[in-house]
Amino acid sequence: MTHLFSPLTLRGTTFANRAWLAPMCTYSAVDGHPDDWHLVHLGARAAGGFGLLLAEATAVVPEGRISPRDTGLWDDAHVASWRRVTDFVHARGTRVGVQLAHAGRKASTHAPFAGVDGSVGLDDGGWAAVGPGADAFPGYAAPTAMTTEQVAAVPAAFAAAARRALAAGFDVVEVHAAHGYLLHQFLSPLTNTRDDEYGGSPENRARLLVETTDAVRAVWPDELPLLVRVSATDWLPDGLDVADVAAVAKDLAGHGVDLVDVSSGGNAPATIPVGPGYQVPAARTIRETSGLPVAAVGLVTSPEQAEQVLVDGSADAVLLGRVALRDPSWPLRAAHRLGVPTGVLPAEDGGSDVVGTPEVTGWQPQYVRGAWR
Repeated sequence: MTHLFSPLTLRGTTFANRAWLAPMCTYSAVDGHPDDWHLVHLGARAAGGFGLLLAEATAVVPEGRISPRDTGLWDDAHVASWRRVTDFVHARGTRVGVQLAHAGRKASTHAPFAGVDGSVGLDDGGWAAVGPGADAFPGYAAPTAMTTEQVAAVPAAFAAAARRALAAGFDVVEVHAAHGYLLHQFLSPLTNTRDDEYGGSPENRARLLVETTDAVRAVWPDELPLLVRVSATDWLPDGLDVADVAAVAKDLAGHGVDLVDVSSGGNAPATIPVGPGYQVPAARTIRETSGLPVAAVGLVTSPEQAEQVLVDGSADAVLLGRVALRDPSWPLRAAHRLGVPTGVLPAEDGGSDVVGTPEVTGWQPQYVRGAWR
């Protein structure tokens, strides 16, 4: 048994393997509702053998959307739309989670494929963004600085979305505190220059994330895991670094967080030394400092590389993004490559290999003689 295809249990929830789908915005929703696109996108990866699917950044309030095409859980009407997706994923024997998010000053922007950069105008369906202060992300409209009362209301919005996530059938929720969105904006000294209880010291800058985590954990069942995604560094001299974020993660361990999803950057333009596994060292540091399980993400592409990340003790799970878009059945092919005798796997030559039984894998459907059954 490889590390990649060994089960992982967090609280009362067991994941069949440690190859997980990273949350990736698809900018394909209408009024926050997922549709056939999301069903096919996530459903294909469920059939492809991922141990956990994390659905894209999903707004907890309408003004928290990155773009008008983002998914949402700010309204009870979104529950049924998501339930259709989660039911299908569960029928394939896969766990599914959702990333709860507020974009802060990076909200109300055009979807990447719209052919237009920057913020969406108020006359074109956009809205006024908010943030810790009034400084704009370069190229975007300036946000409105949030009042203390507005900041204090954020945790309740995340908690309400978590309740809807439970009703929608999700097994996991992830609080998005990375990539320059609202909770990251409060954490970082680059974007948080407030002088109230939410600004100044590292403890004050982390206050909103801690309060949000507490609010979500209070409504999320004890047996279900709570994840937090962080940017381990701003990649800028005066911004957050790995030691700063590791200290925050250590604190979160006492607030019901079960795993830290370690990414980086996004809060301000920076030169990032992108390369294979470039964020894995940060994941290892956070794992060792916080005592929490972590997931590593960022140009992990081959089965052998993913396995080595886990063997080395750098992470407890691996999140896959672009490679999972290219190959929805990456875990099944990875198992074949690593010689894991689990289930019925598609062979490299397009035929089929029968190794083991469905009872061993828990994966459904099975690929038998060129067809999913």
